[in-house]
Amino acid sequence: MGETKTEAMPKKICVVIPALNEENAIGDVIQDLPEIVDQIIVADNGSKDDTAPIAQSLGADVVYELEPGYGAACLKGLSAVRDADIICFLDGDYSDFPEDLPMLVDPIIEGKADFVLGSRSMGQVEKGALTLQQRLGNWLACYLMKKIWGTSYTDLGPFRAIDAGVLEKLEMQDRNFGWTIEMQIKAHLLGARTIEVPVRYRKRVGVSKISGTISGTVRAGYKILATIYKYRKLTRAG
Repeated sequence: MGETKTEAMPKKICVVIPALNEENAIGDVIQDLPEIVDQIIVADNGSKDDTAPIAQSLGADVVYELEPGYGAACLKGLSAVRDADIICFLDGDYSDFPEDLPMLVDPIIEGKADFVLGSRSMGQVEKGALTLQQRLGNWLACYLMKKIWGTSYTDLGPFRAIDAGVLEKLEMQDRNFGWTIEMQIKAHLLGARTIEVPVRYRKRVGVSKISGTISGTVRAGYKILATIYKYRKLTRAG
């Protein structure tokens, strides 16, 4: 584990990890989290392997969401949060670098931000870690958000940290591929102090359930665009 908690970091930090069949990666994800984390929640999204028992053996709280969907898993994970001041999200496939978490939570702890997004576009990405369709999809989504709402996002990365009170105000609803962009749009509309920090990103362990298949890529892209359209329409309606 990483650095120990100090008086400079008094806030309680919870990490939510949505996971589906990640038995070969979840142990590394949990073990690489720094000791500033107070609670680790693994939201098992219907795994058929040993993802859950491995996570439990390493001290994580495990909750189960049988409805398929990234957002559904994240929402289930949030239902198990105990008294957290800051809630972080990262993937269970070891593509994110858990030890980079202090870079995301420090601006919130220091009162400089409410929402911190880990940007892969600004950071170091291992060759082959992001597919061409992922890069194009991220660029298009960020471009559209900038044109419609004047945001300055560079990525839809899964690695993020947010003030627990702000997250509650966002009233998150999406239960699948629109989760990340819903959070970003709503945080902007709420007026949350938002910054991006560069994060490292590597090839995931195993095969992606979304970008690793044509159908998954198409469904994810459609949902992201549909989410943008939905909130553009709501914004125009006031």
